[in-house]
Amino acid sequence: MKLKFAYLFLMLCCLSCYAQKIDQAKKNNIADKPLFRDPVFDGAADPSIIWNKHQKKWFMFYTNRRAKDTTASGVAWVHGTRIGIAESYDGAHWTYKDTCNINYQIKDVTHWAPDVIEHKGVYHMYLTIVPGIFEDWYHPRYIIHLTSENLTDWKFQSQLKLASDRCIDASVFQLPNGRWRMYYNNENDGKSIYYADSDDLYQWVDSGKKVVKDRGEGPKVFTWKGKNWMVNDAWKGLGVYSSEDFINWIRQEHNILQIPGTGVDDAVIGGHPDVIVNGNKAYVFYFTHPGRLLENKGQDTYETRRSSIQVAELEYVNGEIVCNRNNPVYINLKPSKK
Repeated sequence: MKLKFAYLFLMLCCLSCYAQKIDQAKKNNIADKPLFRDPVFDGAADPSIIWNKHQKKWFMFYTNRRAKDTTASGVAWVHGTRIGIAESYDGAHWTYKDTCNINYQIKDVTHWAPDVIEHKGVYHMYLTIVPGIFEDWYHPRYIIHLTSENLTDWKFQSQLKLASDRCIDASVFQLPNGRWRMYYNNENDGKSIYYADSDDLYQWVDSGKKVVKDRGEGPKVFTWKGKNWMVNDAWKGLGVYSSEDFINWIRQEHNILQIPGTGVDDAVIGGHPDVIVNGNKAYVFYFTHPGRLLENKGQDTYETRRSSIQVAELEYVNGEIVCNRNNPVYINLKPSKK
């Protein structure tokens, strides 16, 4: 009898230890809030997340704006920087790594909104280039294609010929038929979303078609829960669209990340997203301007310029995507099996 009780006691102890380990693992995988701030300029925005097969880490590429530069007038602080890199083992905790070494040299070049994918062992980046440092928004910009083997050193391939001389924010997605489609923002046509197609990621043919007429930028296309989705930065949170053919996009009634959150650096709208589908879960990575509160309206200071990267888990409810940004985000990203 004593042996039986001892055995039961041992089993209970083991179960208790196991439960404690599970609880600790969950705590370890709660995403930081904010998820990441750039330690150099404090202007991280427009995240793009990818698995680094060689280093066995997740890399986050991001636009970096010079929020700390109090001498920059107008919107010059949004110009003149290279793409930043942060790294993580699980997607919950990120540290600064470096900036990209991009082999595209022009005077005062500005790098915006990277979109990074991997195909057959080669990494591809589609990057918005602003050819200078400007104090206002009304200047040409275009998208270039770069390739890399290590996600740090990037070789220039081409400048893409798209619908106008003011095209930004590429998002590349592989269609079910194997072809590639790039969605982007055509600023010369009401900041609407256009697309181009490619068979090989190198040669692109622009469609000349507007597929989302609403004003917005930073489109991101993905498949989840058996549906095709697009989210974009509508400046009132993120617009959400669905499509059966990747051309006709239907907007759902409610934006996500429009209602301010309660977490640190999250009490404002969310902007320019990336979405990672990992297993049956989907996570939206976005950025905020934490200082752009009602009491700071119209002010141009370090506090209103600085930005933070955040993450929230998406949910699928009654055929629509919803998102409660105030929930703790349990995230432990697993490498893609591709």
